[in-house]
Amino acid sequence: MGERGRLRLQPDEAPALAPSAEELLRRVAAGDETAFASLYDLVAGPVLGLATRVLRSHAQAEEVAQEVLVEVWRKATRYEPDRGSALSWVLTIAHRRAVDRVRSHQAGVDREERAGLMDVRRPFDEVTESTLAGLEQQRVRQCLAALTDLQRESIVLAYYNGYTYPEVAEVLKVAPGTVKTRIRDGLIRLRDCLGVDR
Repeated sequence: MGERGRLRLQPDEAPALAPSAEELLRRVAAGDETAFASLYDLVAGPVLGLATRVLRSHAQAEEVAQEVLVEVWRKATRYEPDRGSALSWVLTIAHRRAVDRVRSHQAGVDREERAGLMDVRRPFDEVTESTLAGLEQQRVRQCLAALTDLQRESIVLAYYNGYTYPEVAEVLKVAPGTVKTRIRDGLIRLRDCLGVDR
């Protein structure tokens, strides 16, 4: 190729330098979507790398990286160049988000462990309550068996079946006064048998 065929750049045709992250972030703050696409390409790799180091899960790191870049778009106006580079600002957001994700995950694990411990205790408590209730019923049955037939029948009809004194008297074919006396005497014997304090 001769001298004529060579491409020569004129002084005013010098290739434009790529804008810095700071410049892109300034444009993003003004709502420039093209600048955001360029900034995305510039910072997405470092953001993903940092998130992966903190989270040790590529899938979660990708989620955090997306959240960070959305936050950068939304909060670009908060960037202050005199406080550090644009990349440092973006990576600070990424680090905070990743740490929050770790804490959130740990809190979830802790909740599950606590719930698991509660679940382990609950069946024991239910079994204990059921056993104690069964023992109490057995004691009540034993104490009822120690009563006279009239006392036992009167108490069962009045307290377990919900009969009134006159109804108990009618069922047992005895005077209502007799039913009251038998129930009172039977309850005293039951109380003593069960060891209930007066």
